Amino acid sequence: MTIVAPKAVSKPLVFAPVAADLDEADRIFDRTLAGYRSPFGQLIDHLRHYRGKRLRPALLLLTAKALNGLTPRHHTLAAAVEMIHTATLVHDDVLDEAELRRHVPTVNAGWGNKVSILLGDLLFTLAFHLTSSVDRQACEIIGEATNRVCAGELRQVTERGNLELTEADYLAVIDGKTAALTACAARLGALYAGASEAVADRLADFGRNLGRAFQIADDLLDLVGDEATAGKTLGTDLRQQKLTLPVIHCLNRLPPAEAAGLRSAIRAGEPRLAERVLDALQRTSSLAYARRKAEEFARTARHELDCLPRGECRTILEAMTDWSVRRDR
Repeated sequence: MTIVAPKAVSKPLVFAPVAADLDEADRIFDRTLAGYRSPFGQLIDHLRHYRGKRLRPALLLLTAKALNGLTPRHHTLAAAVEMIHTATLVHDDVLDEAELRRHVPTVNAGWGNKVSILLGDLLFTLAFHLTSSVDRQACEIIGEATNRVCAGELRQVTERGNLELTEADYLAVIDGKTAALTACAARLGALYAGASEAVADRLADFGRNLGRAFQIADDLLDLVGDEATAGKTLGTDLRQQKLTLPVIHCLNRLPPAEAAGLRSAIRAGEPRLAERVLDALQRTSSLAYARRKAEEFARTARHELDCLPRGECRTILEAMTDWSVRRDR
């Protein structure tokens, strides 16, 4: 049986209006880590492989520029947000036992889990120290978002093996795991550009729904993506008994006896499990269902951009909503 993946495109997003600002955020990121290069040079250098899409700093900077209020504080905040995101990736690879990210070995594959955990912790603390150079409000916003990210990850780990997970439970996990930081980036971009709380709230909702769409698309890729294209280890969710939206929908649509059998197969890690699950996903139209949900969140995100003046930055932010559900990596 041939499994057809959801339509995806690999065309990268172009952040031309804030290209110089992204470069400055990168320089701040590098300067913040410079003091640790002497004892951990190879390890620090390896982190460049984790800084690929730069979606969150770009989101922060584009939001600020769209509001005509981009300042040097945004560069610092963009670097801090990217540092937190990088820390979560390093920790995620440990949790998922992943060996590949962006076509190169993960930190845990090269240095082991202990080093990976400590490196992620270092990135978290450096990000908070960096944010403290802006003001207390920024620390509070980034701190609250990071708390939600960690709580989302913790909830996902504790729900492993729970093969009765509901769609509402799944959405609560991704609201913390992914959506919290994209919402934070958009809120910071708006507030530090002088926007009102009402506008900042709408843009945070944009980031939150963009994050939801992005994570559902990511979970689809884990099931039907191409590892060579994605550049990272795929198929980890099933192996670790983490239910994602397509599988949750599938289990709810199957006849009870068949659903029970599939749960038993997932729990036992049966040979050819992926093929069995993919067959069930096709028969229950669960891949299409998850894709529709991602597209719904993307449309909701796009609607929140009505508070921005029309221009190149808003156009790119709108393009993010399409890209988030149609990417192949």
